[in-house]
Amino acid sequence: MPATPPNPFELDALRVFVEVAERASFSKAAKKLGITKSTASRAIARLERHVGAELLHRDTHKVAMSTAGVALFERVAPHLAALAGAIRELPEHQDTPSGLLRVTCSVDVGMTLLPGLIARFRLRHPEVTFDLHISDQVVDLVGEGFDLAIRAAPRGLADSSLTVRKLGAAELGFFASPTYLARRGAPKEIGDPEHDWIAFRPAASAIMPKRAAAHVLADNFVFVRELAVADGGVAGMPTFVAEPEVSAGRLVSVLQGRTLRSSGGFFLLYPSRGQTPRKLAAFCDFLIEYTKAKPFM
Repeated sequence: MPATPPNPFELDALRVFVEVAERASFSKAAKKLGITKSTASRAIARLERHVGAELLHRDTHKVAMSTAGVALFERVAPHLAALAGAIRELPEHQDTPSGLLRVTCSVDVGMTLLPGLIARFRLRHPEVTFDLHISDQVVDLVGEGFDLAIRAAPRGLADSSLTVRKLGAAELGFFASPTYLARRGAPKEIGDPEHDWIAFRPAASAIMPKRAAAHVLADNFVFVRELAVADGGVAGMPTFVAEPEVSAGRLVSVLQGRTLRSSGGFFLLYPSRGQTPRKLAAFCDFLIEYTKAKPFM
């Protein structure tokens, strides 16, 4: 039987061959693989054309391997078994979430919210490990191999090829240090001209009334917080950014009841896939569960 020109090997045909050879039956192999007997027969014929030799002797009573079939079986069967085992042992095939999770997030989220949440999550799922990219730069999740992004969008997100889940609303409160308030008193309104104001640049127009201007603008909420702690003025920032310093007594909430809420918020984004990996689904569910129990915006 002359060999056909080389074609890409078909793993499915090799799987059929190994099953038929092990069971000495087309019918039993087809049942095991969930295919028809005729489909199995065509796969073996295609494989025989490819190798240029008869692999299985067939008669009405039994199926037996030829010399070429024995040689192919001895070379192929162990590798197919090893491949199947490797796939079964992948983290995504385990019953519990496991494996490396690559996450990108903004500096404010990465430096204030995520450390405690990742610590709590790993108590629940210790087999999941993390590779964090903390930056305010927007990255290409697919192109750079990230599993998840946590992003703020003051006006919401445009249509995207990514899966998007809302984590929380974008809400800003106002905070100042006890020393600053002792020296200057509490502000009476947002933009009170008797006070120094610190604002996050992308949200400055929402924080500051048109008649007033911020004395310091910055593009990082952690800097805004640290300047307020250093007695630099009254700062607008998300509650979750301010909360550690409020708990420590280094910041005080002012203008209670005057929080600002935008139409956007914080979002979880991840590449759309046929099946979300367990590690990713578990972490997203954990974040949403936490923020429902303890809203941080």
